Amino acid sequence: MKPSPHPYSGPEHPAPGLPARPGRRGFLGGLLATAALAAAGPAHAAARQAPAPAPSNAPRATRPLLLGTYTSEAGGGAGIGTAAYDTATGAITPGSVITGVDNPSYLALHPSGSTVYAVAEQDAGAVTAVRLAPDGTYEVLGSRPTGGSGTTHLSVHPSGRWLLSANYGSGSVAVHPVAEDGSLGERADLVTHSSPPPGPGQGGPHAHQIVTAPDGGHVLAVDLGTDTVYTYALDESAGTLTEVSRAALAPGSGPRHLAFHPGGRFAYLACELDNTLVVCAYDPATGALTPGPGQSTGTGSGTSYPSQPVVTGDGAYVYLANRGPNSLTRYAVEDDGATLRLLDTVPVGGDWPRQLALSPDSSLLFAANQRSSTVTVFGVGPDGSLTAVGDPFPAPVAVCVLPLP
Repeated sequence: MKPSPHPYSGPEHPAPGLPARPGRRGFLGGLLATAALAAAGPAHAAARQAPAPAPSNAPRATRPLLLGTYTSEAGGGAGIGTAAYDTATGAITPGSVITGVDNPSYLALHPSGSTVYAVAEQDAGAVTAVRLAPDGTYEVLGSRPTGGSGTTHLSVHPSGRWLLSANYGSGSVAVHPVAEDGSLGERADLVTHSSPPPGPGQGGPHAHQIVTAPDGGHVLAVDLGTDTVYTYALDESAGTLTEVSRAALAPGSGPRHLAFHPGGRFAYLACELDNTLVVCAYDPATGALTPGPGQSTGTGSGTSYPSQPVVTGDGAYVYLANRGPNSLTRYAVEDDGATLRLLDTVPVGGDWPRQLALSPDSSLLFAANQRSSTVTVFGVGPDGSLTAVGDPFPAPVAVCVLPLP
């Protein structure tokens, strides 16, 4: 039987048989650990490690970078970390900390760019809104309970009027209204995944992600515990969810996070318990998601615990973070998104890559490495190849990195 999560018992929801996952906390200050590059095994392509690229003729600029973390465990940070990254070189410069935010282990930006939202991953799950001013100052606008436990993911509906969140511990998803100033109202809906029965040994539902499909008309919730992706229609007037479809994954596969191809007809789903990436067809008219067979992560034998896929803005490449071997897998996208071709893997340069993010122009890839307390940065080549740039950036228990446009 494959190892699988048990009911939520604190940050990073440890699971029987999985390597221990320390609580995710902190940014600047305290426990700044430097990651050693992961050794490249037979499954890896030759690792590329290079200093930051030489300046080009392109304009140089720095943009803000936010880091998600934990605040509730010893040695953790004090809130959301702030930094800046060089858009040409990927070099990161540390900033201050946004305090007054509890356990902000996942972050999402409002479409206006003026507000960021954070989960509070704890027994009494919550979501918090923080206003970001152009001069770099911030204001915590307040928190709202999600009605569930272990809130682990959130996203903003493209309309900017609704915040969607996923409660891992209780296996539920919530909707909150967003006011014109970015603040949050009381919860408008809460849906618990009561069926189908949990996968082998999984104990209960564990909602791990909630996102809006590119068509804007459907919301998809990925549940690791029930091996199911639920599709909902969102009533944009009332903020309520109505289930319209569900997709069953292989029993015990543990679907975790998906990412859509920009064409809107396909999505790529990481399954953390059976070490696969699944290409799913998506029908915008009905919201139906149809999974294909699980594909290799290219990491060889052993458990890879894939965490998150990301897709380049042009839809040409998909990258997957693998926590077991501490690597990144590169796939070429073919047939307008319907097919993935595995190209290679490279070391991530840190330990336990929890989350990935591409810069807005897809020229840089950031990896938040939980156990080594670092963020590593890669330049993305025209052929999708990844070149590590600079040294790992110290960020205690880094679990989410959000480059801002």
